[in-house]
Amino acid sequence: MEERMIEFLQAYGGAAYFLSLACNVVISVLGVVPSAFLTAANLTVFGFWPGFWVSFAGEAIGAVVSFVLYRKGLRRWSETTWLSHPKVKPLLHASGKEAFGLIFALRLLPFVPSGAVTFVAAIGRTSLSVFATASSLGKLPALWLEAYAVHQFLEAAWADKLMLAVASIVLLWFVWRKIGQKAAG
Repeated sequence: MEERMIEFLQAYGGAAYFLSLACNVVISVLGVVPSAFLTAANLTVFGFWPGFWVSFAGEAIGAVVSFVLYRKGLRRWSETTWLSHPKVKPLLHASGKEAFGLIFALRLLPFVPSGAVTFVAAIGRTSLSVFATASSLGKLPALWLEAYAVHQFLEAAWADKLMLAVASIVLLWFVWRKIGQKAAG
């Protein structure tokens, strides 16, 4: 997928910046598609810092567009069962400084799905300005780590990539096994 995105962006020259932003908005609105392949393509096509800033701008704009769309169209889902979960309620009922702190902290954590944070904040009490500021500031360090990791992976030798792939598969197997044990016992 990354290769196709690189070819796509390279084919459009100067418009590639705007197309990358648009792709990031679509990824954000969908809420479940990881954006790492687009970050990798941006770094390859534009270079590290320009690619980082294009990715950051795209994710920030995408989060705001998603927030607005979710708020307008998905508020009726605020009564669903999973939103009554104790870990979701703090963000759902937060506003002002509390919402800012929660969104900022959740954006720093790379394993927390962005779409879920945006959705809960959008149907909750968080204002657009608090969300946009906290989300963007929280994305900066998280995206920098992602960009740096992707850049290092792209620059790595073939043998290093193979070792990383094997280590990832082994780790995934252990996690899968642990989940299976919890479900069975």
